[in-house]
Amino acid sequence: MKPVSETPTEPEDYAAISLAFGSLLAGLAISARSREPLGRAELVPLSAATFALSRLIVHDKVETWLREPFVIEEGGDKRPRGRRLRYAVGELMSCTRCMGAWSALALVGLRLHAPRAGRTVTTVLATSAGNDALQAGFSWLTARANEQAAAAEEREQAVSRPEEAPRRAA
Repeated sequence: MKPVSETPTEPEDYAAISLAFGSLLAGLAISARSREPLGRAELVPLSAATFALSRLIVHDKVETWLREPFVIEEGGDKRPRGRRLRYAVGELMSCTRCMGAWSALALVGLRLHAPRAGRTVTTVLATSAGNDALQAGFSWLTARANEQAAAAEEREQAVSRPEEAPRRAA
């Protein structure tokens, strides 16, 4: 991210975002005092759900409508739209790590204030994150298997027809 001096924003724009986040966090902390605390076992599913939700908001096509007022998307490239607070929100909505903090706040708040709904949403999003991990692993394994198959085919051709084998630079 660029420094404030290189963006069409002012420090007050980021202060407004920080104030909003801090106020929501303080409100959640105060309202959570009388509620059952979250268990340690919930941290991993909440983390996975936070990852999935922030990725969904920042990257998925289905959430373009949410980003559109704040982010210009052209050919896979994203950049903040407008000036001042609009631009700062666009930066936030273009960053999965940044959006992760807000996603975590929302998911923990939901979990504390509507436990059943919070567990359901967390389970769906955490399962989605697990699916993402499995898809990435499968893609990696498939690419690796294809590379090995191509290398084996190249070696086989070199052995069966040495005159047609590609020459390698020494």
